[in-house]
Amino acid sequence: MSDMTKQNLFPEPHPRQLPGDIAVWIFIFAELAVFGIMFIGFAVARSMDPATFHAGKEVLHPLIGLLNTAALITASYLVATAVHQLRERRPGVQWHLWLAVAVSCIYTVGKLYEYVNLYSQGYNLGTDTFFMFYFFLTFFHFMHVILGQVVLIVIAVKVGNGDYDGSDMNGMESGASYWHMVDLVWLLMFPMLYVVA
Repeated sequence: MSDMTKQNLFPEPHPRQLPGDIAVWIFIFAELAVFGIMFIGFAVARSMDPATFHAGKEVLHPLIGLLNTAALITASYLVATAVHQLRERRPGVQWHLWLAVAVSCIYTVGKLYEYVNLYSQGYNLGTDTFFMFYFFLTFFHFMHVILGQVVLIVIAVKVGNGDYDGSDMNGMESGASYWHMVDLVWLLMFPMLYVVA
């Protein structure tokens, strides 16, 4: 078998690379490190006072937490679909991005409802160790969701203006990677706060 035939039957795999810009990935890894440190702190505090953490978990609304989880997963699916469509230069990219923003608003409304409800019952950062971690962790994540929504809106506008047409995927992939990081953090946070504590 000639070298040319081998190349046709077994093409060289393209080297895999991170999607998007390397600067965004440095930011993502830095943010994941911060969340990781906070998760470790939560686990240590819980091991030292399990009764307080169990009592705190009982006050939370797991159904709202589950709805928020479903909303973020659905938004991530829509963002991934939009990335694939742009790469293939197929229609519907902007529509999927706007729908992802709309679905993710279920999370923001649900989280705001939880904050108002807990605060009305007298729970806040100073209540105990569990609620200190709960409010700090979830609000820090909430701010990341808001930033992610702004990023998706900017990308959707750029797609609508023709700035992102599939010829250069860097901006689209960078924004999508950030959004998936936000989703991943919540997938770790949800069971930690609502199920295991």
